[in-house]
Parts: sequence; structure tokens; C-alpha cells
Amino acid sequence: GKHRIVIPCLGHFKEEYEKISKLYMNNKIRTTRYTLLNFLPRNLFEQFHRVANLYFLFLVVLNWVPLVEAFQKEITMLPLLGVLTIIAVKDGLEDYSRYKMDKQINNLVTKVYSR
Repeated sequence: GKHRIVIPCLGHFKEEYEKISKLYMNNKIRTTRYTLLNFLPRNLFEQFHRVANLYFLFLVVLNWVPLVEAFQKEITMLPLLGVLTIIAVKDGLEDYSRYKMDKQINNLVTKVYSR
């Protein structure tokens, strides 16, 4: 994990280079989907794009209506919560492995052409 910063020998163009370089993105690779702050809302958003999860959510909501209540309200939520939890853990582990791979690739030693 050594970092290496390459600064070109710009001489009197250094100030101009610093102004222009702020306009462009860096060249770090980022293949992760989530951050720590957006993991839960984004993961739930993606999971409820699946029709099966929407169906089970509909059953949970429907079971909270007293006229339609088939059995205990909490029991209806268990299958949905179980599926959401398992998929969230799987997605989190996959994203963490992508993060580690990105970090490894971004810290590779590179060769720099110099006159």
C-alpha cells in the first residue's frame, strides 16, 4: 500500500496546471455501489424494484387492516424481513470485496515516462 504522487516538471506553468487540473476528475477506479451513508436506503430501494418483494410488502400492509387480518401482524413480516436481511448482507459483502479490489488496483505501482 505505498502511495506515489507524480508531479510533472512544469516550471512557470505550474499555477496554470493547478487551475486546470481542478476541473477534471481523478483517475481512481471506483466500482462500488454503496457508501456507508447510503447503503441502507439505496439497498432497500433496489430490493423493492423486485416484484416478489413488493408482493410480500403488499401482504404485510394488507395484514395490518383489521378486516383482512389473517394471522398475527408480526408473523407476516418475518419472511420479508428475512429475505431483505439476507440480500442486504450478500450485497454488502459483495460491495466490500469490490472496495478492497478497487483499493488494491488504485495503489498499484506504475511506470511514468520521463524524458
